[in-house]
Amino acid sequence: MLLNMSQLLEVARKNKFAVGAYNISNLELVRIVVEQCEADKAPAIIEVHPTEVAYCKDDFFAYILQRIKNSPVPFVLHLDHGDSIDSVVRAIHNGFSSVMIDGSLLPWDENVEISRKTVEICHRVGVSVEGELGTIGSTGTTIEGHVQEGIYTDPADAKKFVEETGVDTLAIGIGTAHGIYPSDVEPKIRIDILKDIVDTTDIPLVLHGGSSNPDEQIAEAVENGIAKVNISSDYKYAFFKKAREILSEQEGWDPNNLFPACIEEAKKVVHHKNSLFNSVGKADLYKGVSPWRAEFL
Repeated sequence: MLLNMSQLLEVARKNKFAVGAYNISNLELVRIVVEQCEADKAPAIIEVHPTEVAYCKDDFFAYILQRIKNSPVPFVLHLDHGDSIDSVVRAIHNGFSSVMIDGSLLPWDENVEISRKTVEICHRVGVSVEGELGTIGSTGTTIEGHVQEGIYTDPADAKKFVEETGVDTLAIGIGTAHGIYPSDVEPKIRIDILKDIVDTTDIPLVLHGGSSNPDEQIAEAVENGIAKVNISSDYKYAFFKKAREILSEQEGWDPNNLFPACIEEAKKVVHHKNSLFNSVGKADLYKGVSPWRAEFL
């Protein structure tokens, strides 16, 4: 069942669980997320970065939409870190039910303006909008890369930003980073900042950079108001680690011989995340929710 983000996270907030948002860029990754979330009866978000959209090509999303619309489990198809109005419109054209516009690196006025304009466009057709205030850190391009610090979100600014833009969900900076953390870095999520933002806003809050953080910190963030957690590196790492193991022993394998074992390894990670977010079995809570359908579809 296809929903937009507002529909999906309204139920999650009410029932105090979070929904995993898993980045995909090919058929195997889609299968991992959809099949495991169906097995877990866990709602989920399939999200795609603009660079992943460019890699997949537009026609690929027709398959994804067909697959998740026919699923008994609720899914959202979401644009991750949309970098322009053009990328947002492309996502709408491809049938996405939710988009993110990321103006977090822009000056305040420019972030507000592009976020407000995105909301104006998307709400005309029932597409949900995620904004970002503060920034998420980065671990670089390698697992042992240097961690680039993010900027914490100011709770007062979060309240003002939501009021001025009308975004449906907000990604906040509370100490996480994209990617796998270096072995000598201990991540720390600022729960105190999260609590203050929860007290000043009334929309679902999003945690980017959810991979590689200690389970207890993620669980605490969910308990204190995070409704959506982005995951990419963790489950992809499991997939490609298994692929490297197989290819170190065999050469010239067909995809149907190579990838099944990789898919199963990555599914274990998705199941673990769903359990951590307390979303396993929560698909039944959506039985009274009508499937999303954009006005022009």
